[in-house]
Amino acid sequence: MAIQSGDFKTGLTLIIDGDPWQVLDFQHVKPGKGAAILRTKMKNLRNGKTLEKNYSANVEFEQANITRRAATYSYEADDTYYFMDTETYETYELSAEVIGDSKYYLVEGMELSLVFFEGDLLTVNVPDKVELEIVETTPAIKGAPSTQTKDAVTNTGLTLRVPQFIDQGERIIVSTADGSYSSRA
Repeated sequence: MAIQSGDFKTGLTLIIDGDPWQVLDFQHVKPGKGAAILRTKMKNLRNGKTLEKNYSANVEFEQANITRRAATYSYEADDTYYFMDTETYETYELSAEVIGDSKYYLVEGMELSLVFFEGDLLTVNVPDKVELEIVETTPAIKGAPSTQTKDAVTNTGLTLRVPQFIDQGERIIVSTADGSYSSRA
């Protein structure tokens, strides 16, 4: 199915030069002279690289046929992450390079989705928010303002800023979009 660049939306997947690309961000720009352009930021789903490019509003692209399958994260060994399809019980593996920063949000037994393009496993989609445990942080400072934050490390190795009242051993909810503290679990 052909899609014009004027019909872009965030999350749309397209085929460009034979590779699947996902639109991360776009902006319609109308310069003082000339035709409108579309400023885009896209991610190659095969290699994870991002690209910023401008297109005229009438360029057509083919939509990529991306499929998602429910899976469970099993374990990590030697920089390889293993997942199990929840329907067929088939095991899939992805390298640490492909997983990227998603490794900080993977907890054994968690449910997520695997992303496929033309039968090839490309990447994994983690939930928007995950529950993690604080394994390292400084003690709370008595009398500190409630808006003051401190560094903390989670059981997955993620380092983030948390409010002063969060202690070691507590479980928190973390946003996977930017790796920020959301709330107590």
